[in-house]
Amino acid sequence: MRRTRQTARGSRKAVIGSAGAFAAAALIAGAVSAPAAQADASKSGSSTADRQARGAAFAAAKAAKAGVDWKDCPEDWGLAKPIQCGWVSVPLDYAKPNGKQIKLAVDRIGNTGTKGERQGSLVYNPGGPGGSGMRFPTRVTTKNPIYAKMAKAYDLVGFDPRGVGHSAPISCIDPQEFVKAPKADPVPDSEADKLGQRKLAKEYADGCYEKSGEMLPQMTTPNTARDLDVIRAALGDKKLNYLGVSYGTYLGAVYGTLFPGHVRRMIVDSVVNPAKSNIWYEANLNQDIAFEGRWKDWQDWVAKNDATFHLGDTRAKVQQQWETLRAAAKKSPIGGVVGPAELISFFQSAPYYDSSWVPVAQTWSKYVAGDTQALVDAIAPDMSDTAGNAASENSNAVYTAVECADAKWPTSWSKWDRDNTELHKKYPFMTWANAWMNLPCATWKTKQQTPLDVKTGKGLPSVLIVQSERDAATPYEGAVELHKRFKGSRLITEKDAGSHGVTGLTNPCVNDRVDSYLLTGKTDKKDVTCAPHATPKP
Repeated sequence: MRRTRQTARGSRKAVIGSAGAFAAAALIAGAVSAPAAQADASKSGSSTADRQARGAAFAAAKAAKAGVDWKDCPEDWGLAKPIQCGWVSVPLDYAKPNGKQIKLAVDRIGNTGTKGERQGSLVYNPGGPGGSGMRFPTRVTTKNPIYAKMAKAYDLVGFDPRGVGHSAPISCIDPQEFVKAPKADPVPDSEADKLGQRKLAKEYADGCYEKSGEMLPQMTTPNTARDLDVIRAALGDKKLNYLGVSYGTYLGAVYGTLFPGHVRRMIVDSVVNPAKSNIWYEANLNQDIAFEGRWKDWQDWVAKNDATFHLGDTRAKVQQQWETLRAAAKKSPIGGVVGPAELISFFQSAPYYDSSWVPVAQTWSKYVAGDTQALVDAIAPDMSDTAGNAASENSNAVYTAVECADAKWPTSWSKWDRDNTELHKKYPFMTWANAWMNLPCATWKTKQQTPLDVKTGKGLPSVLIVQSERDAATPYEGAVELHKRFKGSRLITEKDAGSHGVTGLTNPCVNDRVDSYLLTGKTDKKDVTCAPHATPKP
């Protein structure tokens, strides 16, 4: 869960990785003839997994020959020189590698060090699912000091995963309808409210099928991992160097399971629990619990800084202010557009990221002091931003498509109702909003797969796992579980911290170890616990 489907301009800031600028990129049809030496990957009598494995090997060999035709990026992509852009073709269905192809957008910036210092490409995925990695090379052009050492050794490479942004984008609903506000309050007051939300979820699932049906069965994490291997080959790298955050950690875990001998260095940051039983229904229930804990952490910080924000000097008083604000928005949407759903979309960025603590508190403080417009400006959708709205809708479509395709979801409404009603009693901040966001998976029209059993395979090197102890979006248990499954991995824990995405924060205890691993391949002999990064100052 990145955010509720009741999205708005404010909530887009809370996404795990922005969807990037939207551009139409149609499916590219066409047969590709296999070399004579290549066995037919779709021959009868072999399992789907076998055919997919042969298809992935075939596609990677083809991509290695073709390479990437690097050029200046299209002007409307917002990626200025020296960043370069290109395309990598992959099969829509790896069991049919000679069938329909789709084009994936990739970009890169060359390493800033010497030729002798270069260690290949470092490929990045920011999460989602539905996030674009295309802005990763800008960490060099903006001179972000955290990435300076790794940029000397590596070309920083980003990509739009299948279905995202420029890579054969999928859609489920008209983007302007998607962002329109106010939406219904996620917390139901009656059975009629639940019925209304169930209807919306089914309509959304049906819309995905109508608009993007051909893509949906192939929108799986294993297919994206296969795409990642084809990109690796197209880049000319024998082995993959990879940095994945949030959902990008699950993508990395699946890649490491499918292609253990193709991994050179892998860092996973803020880890999805890869246990088959957790993907994805249970993962979302576990988020609801973790979000409540981090919401309280933020309230404690707001109370501690009451002299600045004037929202209450205890957590209980801050919570009361929240309930007052929520009730007012429910009774009459603020500015005609900000109801409880929009408030949750905006406020959830504080439990997500420490970088949102100050701006969210400031906006709220202004509202309490009488400045309603500041809240409306921060949260209300910008209906004139058609490109941004399309990107937001696309990002959510991919999120839904991947999670629905990856695993079998409960189809019984009584189970959803029972589980979320119980959770809401103790963890009310996110529970129902999260449930409605994921409910389309209960009526999904295309095949749902069985999650991969993530495990260590032959040739997998030591993987570096980084995790904050109180992460809301990907609870700490996920890092522990992947650590068990990937033998020889090392876990860095940021203690008494909870921001999502640790490697991008300033914390020398973490940053120095990430650099050391990427530059030398070495990890500490034992797992490491780091003190937290600096708490935000109002």
